[in-house]
Amino acid sequence: MATDAGNPIPRFPAGFLWGVSTSAHQIEGGADEREPSVWDAFTAEPGRVKDGSTAAVACDHVHRHREDVALLAGLGVNAYRFSVSWPRVRSGKGLDFYDRLVDDLCAAGVRPVPTLFHWDLPADLDWLERDTAERFAEYVAQVAGRLGDRVTKWITLNEAAEHTLLGHALGVHAPGRKLLFDALPVAHHQLLAHGLAVRALRAAGAADIGVANSHGPTWAASTEAADVDAADFYDLLLNRLFADPLLLGRYPDGIGELMPGDVEADLKVIAEPLDWYGINYYAPTRVGAPQGAEIEFGGVTMPAELPFSVREIEGRPVTDFGWPVVPEGLTELLTTFRDRYGDRLPPVVITENGCSYPGVDDQDRIAYLDGHVRALHRAVAAGVDVRGYFVWSLLDNFEWAEGYARRFGLVHVDFGTLERTPKASYHWYRELLRAQGPTA
Repeated sequence: MATDAGNPIPRFPAGFLWGVSTSAHQIEGGADEREPSVWDAFTAEPGRVKDGSTAAVACDHVHRHREDVALLAGLGVNAYRFSVSWPRVRSGKGLDFYDRLVDDLCAAGVRPVPTLFHWDLPADLDWLERDTAERFAEYVAQVAGRLGDRVTKWITLNEAAEHTLLGHALGVHAPGRKLLFDALPVAHHQLLAHGLAVRALRAAGAADIGVANSHGPTWAASTEAADVDAADFYDLLLNRLFADPLLLGRYPDGIGELMPGDVEADLKVIAEPLDWYGINYYAPTRVGAPQGAEIEFGGVTMPAELPFSVREIEGRPVTDFGWPVVPEGLTELLTTFRDRYGDRLPPVVITENGCSYPGVDDQDRIAYLDGHVRALHRAVAAGVDVRGYFVWSLLDNFEWAEGYARRFGLVHVDFGTLERTPKASYHWYRELLRAQGPTA
């Protein structure tokens, strides 16, 4: 097992959740066995996905899930975060698949942790419409009614910020809209959907409910006022816009009046108490004043009219995706959240953390994970109440607009044969979990 200066990774508290994460659209395949989603429509348009691929087959998890559950059991995780496909449930037989998956996870001693929305919106729905939040709550009640006797930990939404920004403001993800700040209703309706889902889950008897929001520190490009102001605004859009309503019951100053409907009434729903707060962490973002031109960053074209510009973080190694590797950013983020939200912040779970690198002997991924687990322990030692850590991802998969070019998995997938091969990082993580000892 990789070490730091010859020292093993410190022990985490008893009962800590160690897991891996996936999402339905990225691994399931079986597209002809479900209704279409916005991602099916998006990937059918030429040029939307860099390698021209689709997720019609992906990892074929819907037909090979027992093989993947065996990989989970061999890994030794005590929790598996997956997502439920709303289009598959609407097909009429989709819940039969999740029934089997949950049964097999429980039999393997792996706790099922379903996410109820991970970007694959049914193609006939639209987050610009308030009614979609109501439809989501109905679907959540249906899933909870079927799986709630075995599922004891739930996630409502995944990364509402990215789904808003990339899918509706910049148009690089499904449904491909370029609305810029006119995409704000999408954020509000997702947050409202979350609150309604919490109520639906509580009504079904659920008692361990969280959300998975992506967050990261925002670093100003300099101490100049224009750069500091731009960084503050970026932090508001990507962090506080999605955390403040959930944890404080209010939008940041100046944002609430831009949202549709009776915002004060909606905020009472949005701020339904959470049992825990999920954070997906990948890297900090360095932000400065606008530069008056389009900027290509992380595969995304940032329009010139935005009131900020994203800059490179220099002097850091980068992943195959070009993302900077900054483990200490995780410690900074968690202590910032503790200081910002105080007793309004429930226990935290890291619901995603991972990196894209090629190859099966993936020593760079081992170094990445080793550094981030240590950074997480430093946050725990600093008094942040962290209850779990999930690696993204179990399998190489369909990486959205990047297609199959980016590999985040602990397990290599040959997309021609669908053969699974555990990578060096899979074995490293297994040894880490063994060294941590019993987690029940």
